[in-house]
Amino acid sequence: MEIQKLYDLGETEFEDVTIGLVRLAKNVPDHEFFFKVNQQNDLTFKRIDDLIYHGSYYDYFFPRFEAYHKFTKTCFTFISNRSSESKQKKLQTELFTGEENIKFLLNNHIEVQYILHSSEQFPDFSVILLPENLVFPIQDYTLGSEEELYQIIQYYE
Repeated sequence: MEIQKLYDLGETEFEDVTIGLVRLAKNVPDHEFFFKVNQQNDLTFKRIDDLIYHGSYYDYFFPRFEAYHKFTKTCFTFISNRSSESKQKKLQTELFTGEENIKFLLNNHIEVQYILHSSEQFPDFSVILLPENLVFPIQDYTLGSEEELYQIIQYYE
């Protein structure tokens, strides 16, 4: 990953970030899922620019959806865990590079469809009502500052 280090690790103390892992009970397209989420909430999630991950051989695009809570002034962002598109930058000439045309942001959690992030330091994901029978309960997950996804989220924040 070629993300520029924005901070000097020796001088800055980083805090862990809590994200929510969203697993769907059945496979539905993004537009259908967010239509149902928007029906049940005061929040209106809209598609924003994709998160772009620059690999050695591919550029990966991850859809993002964002909404603002009117009363708490909190921004909530859903990021797809699985890339929706990839563009090959150069031809792979080596075997076993570990890079394929599909990428997951959380490689150890490929069953997760969305990563939920909040602008709050201590997020409360319970303000988002998710459709019953479509979504499993949101699982809190802590990212340390040394993890690559932490750096990506900070870059896009």
